[in-house]
Amino acid sequence: MATISDNLQQVHARIAAACTQAGRPVQSVTLLVVSKTFGSDRVREAHAAGEYQFGENYVQEALDKILALQDLREDLVWHLIGPLQSNKTRPVAEAFDWVHSVDRLKIAQRLSEQRPQHLPPLQVCLQVNISGEASKSGAHPDEVPALAMAVAGLPRLRLRGLMAIPETAQTLEAQRLPHAALRALLERLNADGLALDTLSMGMSADLEAAVLEGSSIVRVGSAIFGAR
Repeated sequence: MATISDNLQQVHARIAAACTQAGRPVQSVTLLVVSKTFGSDRVREAHAAGEYQFGENYVQEALDKILALQDLREDLVWHLIGPLQSNKTRPVAEAFDWVHSVDRLKIAQRLSEQRPQHLPPLQVCLQVNISGEASKSGAHPDEVPALAMAVAGLPRLRLRGLMAIPETAQTLEAQRLPHAALRALLERLNADGLALDTLSMGMSADLEAAVLEGSSIVRVGSAIFGAR
């Protein structure tokens, strides 16, 4: 049976092959290990295999894990990638390093106000509903330029880029389309004067398409830990 270390080697090989195909250096893509629903022991195992960036979807589960792994806190970078309700912004502002799922100004304002002064700025991405699915969180693409300008001006935050969870598609060509749209939106924001460097896109099933379209962070869980 494959170990977490074996699976990580396979995922890194996929990323490297996609980077070669895209003509990109492999260092330009960060693997974010999505550890939601898996215990702190599995995070510890992935860390022992060389990983230090971990993504969580559920605030309370993540806070419990961060506490259980406090001995590794200096080594780990914690990313919130799931929906964030306004009544849970304070513990997120206090405990996380990144939030990928900011989709409205109220959430960003609360994170800004609640980020402790002794910590570095919270790194944030705006979540975009790039495929227009009613069931998905995220700002409409047309809303993103104004939202980005507002968030970029908030203290204690650093706006890094955009995140999306596109609609599932079966072919590489179909998978590339929403990723290309997100990249084009980031390029538009930078042309408007922002300096964004992060595209958080691509998961276990479509990371190749995302890397070909410029992803800088791929969020992979099931290909590492197995089915949930």
